[in-house]
Amino acid sequence: MPERKAKPPKKPAPVAGQVPQAAPAVPANGKSAPKAEKVGVYVCHCGGNISDVVDVDRVATEAAQLEGVAVARHIMFMCSDEGQKAIVDDIEALGLDRVVVAACTPTLHETTFRRAVLRGGLNQYLFLPANIREQASWAHPHSPKAATEKAIALVRAAVAKARLLEPLEMVRVAAVHRALVIGGGVAGLRAALDLARQGIGVTLIEKSPFLGGRAVQLHTVFPTEDLARPLIHRLIRQVVAQSNLKILTNTEAVELAGYVGDFRATLRTTPRGVNSELSDPTAAIAACPVEVANEFDDGLSRRRAIYQPYTGSEPDMPAIDWGACTRCGACVEAVGGRGIELTGEAVETQIEAGAIVVATGFDHYEPRDGEYGYGRSPRILTLPQVDRMLDPEGPSHGRLEIDGRVPRAVAFIHCVGSRQIEGVDEPGPDGKLHAYCSRVCCTATLQAANEVRRRYPKTEIYDLYRDIRTYQKDQEPYYVDASKRGVVFMRFANDARPTVEVADAADYPLKVTVADTLTFGTAIEVPVDLVVLSVGVMPRDIAGLIDMTKAPIGSDGFLLEVHPKLRPVESAIPGLLLAGTAQAPMDISESTSAASAAAAKVTTLLAKNYVEMEPFVAKVDPSLCDGCGLCLDACHYAGAIALQDVEVEEGVIEKRAYVNPVACKGCGACVPSCPVAALDVAGWEIEQYRAMIDAITARPLEAGARS
Repeated sequence: MPERKAKPPKKPAPVAGQVPQAAPAVPANGKSAPKAEKVGVYVCHCGGNISDVVDVDRVATEAAQLEGVAVARHIMFMCSDEGQKAIVDDIEALGLDRVVVAACTPTLHETTFRRAVLRGGLNQYLFLPANIREQASWAHPHSPKAATEKAIALVRAAVAKARLLEPLEMVRVAAVHRALVIGGGVAGLRAALDLARQGIGVTLIEKSPFLGGRAVQLHTVFPTEDLARPLIHRLIRQVVAQSNLKILTNTEAVELAGYVGDFRATLRTTPRGVNSELSDPTAAIAACPVEVANEFDDGLSRRRAIYQPYTGSEPDMPAIDWGACTRCGACVEAVGGRGIELTGEAVETQIEAGAIVVATGFDHYEPRDGEYGYGRSPRILTLPQVDRMLDPEGPSHGRLEIDGRVPRAVAFIHCVGSRQIEGVDEPGPDGKLHAYCSRVCCTATLQAANEVRRRYPKTEIYDLYRDIRTYQKDQEPYYVDASKRGVVFMRFANDARPTVEVADAADYPLKVTVADTLTFGTAIEVPVDLVVLSVGVMPRDIAGLIDMTKAPIGSDGFLLEVHPKLRPVESAIPGLLLAGTAQAPMDISESTSAASAAAAKVTTLLAKNYVEMEPFVAKVDPSLCDGCGLCLDACHYAGAIALQDVEVEEGVIEKRAYVNPVACKGCGACVPSCPVAALDVAGWEIEQYRAMIDAITARPLEAGARS
């Protein structure tokens, strides 16, 4: 099927990069198209989900009396073969020109009914759903009469709109057979690998100088207890081996434009400062006089301005932290001037991509000063810090020692920075609470508790929790093992947080007090040498990327998917897919699964040399438009509306609004901004709204049905 091109009004001057839009469905003279006179209405029982509350026979009877309705039926399951066949048969036998199905949410079966309409020989956009399950039977389960009246009103409105529907065609645009993956952690690596193996070209960018993300900071991973870094490096080696995959570290996207099938990204790559000619990295690092906190060890150690987080990192060479480097030249002198370049400048490149996978990762919650005593004592640490201490390659070489001594007693406190409650917890700098569960913390805490108990059998372990959520397969044994190893569990209430005091006594430097609900709220004081705060997962600050893409975020601050079950890795922006902890707290297995799902969606999207999108986009009536440009100010999407020169008559050029149907998202924000009513949204026109309102208000709902 060739790319759809419709004639623009009066020989407009070409606009680079834009796809011509379809001619307006509303004629230029402003008169409406004739109303359809053969509408078929089909009411679904939904196996009792609807018919147990709504009188479907009455709904169908009322619908049959509406103007323009040729047939009205009620069927047990409209989505079944029987229900679909009824639609096809009636279109062929009765010559139906519009179809209304009153059933469940369109999210579930709109595509099913569109295909049935197509098989009957109608344009698929001449079908209209009416949701009488979620909006009637489920909304009013204890008021059958009210639910029935509401269902009738919804069907009346749907029929009124359906009579004004016009045939539409999907918007088609040529697609670039390449994907951009943002983020070089496990999710980004997995997505890039899956895409490359499907023959799709991939550009993988990572903001930091090294690949692997948070996962390479771990010693082992649950539930397999495999060593983390060898596991991640096996994935990295597979990614690096792909010939159609380009990796750019020290790189971020600074501009994003375009639309699904044809995104254009400007990438800024900061020089690494080190190249393969560096023969003695150790000497270069040792010569650097600048020291800063080592983020790889969560601040427990110091590193130089030229650094490598761990031996064998990818790339396996140091990088220069330009924020810390003073360009003193000591490292250059130490290696004889070869392999280090201190004068490089950032380079910007432009690439095209048909789709984008966002895998930007997460940050750990940073307790505020004084929260559970954090910052008041070096014996109060976060779980990520303790994980680094337990790593043989960590800052303490695997020894859990404070001031040279193994702790005699350790208290782990769950839900620090997660499941926060208004009036109990203090909001963060953004004024928001982290009300969500970070999910992975419970298992990670139990894993660490078991490991401490295994290495140091004489150390007493106390686990202070609200709820234990070892939700994934093979994670519950961590809780069972902790109990068998003698870990003492204490449960605190939602509104009664444990307190941590820095004790004056020389015996135990810390005292934890908890009202233990397992012993009916008994206040228990626990003397310990070390407190470990199990901090939550926070969304990474990617405000710049969100501004560029207009990707929606949820109330928790993570990128928001369209539907958690039906479209779990798709954002509301076509062609923008989500992977891993950019979307929600996940463990490694969940992150890689989400990444593979995102890659599968991209593969499907770019399987052809074009992509198709819904035609519900804004349209301009050029006979009314006066080129004022107010719609440009109202539009939230870059490139969706522009002004172009149009020859309105011989030798007279004027500005007229132009809608790019690929960039437009059909939000309708431009429609009320137009002072001359030259704008509308295909499939959701103002006249159709008026018809729906008139249909609902034409006959008042019966008494008791207005609730």
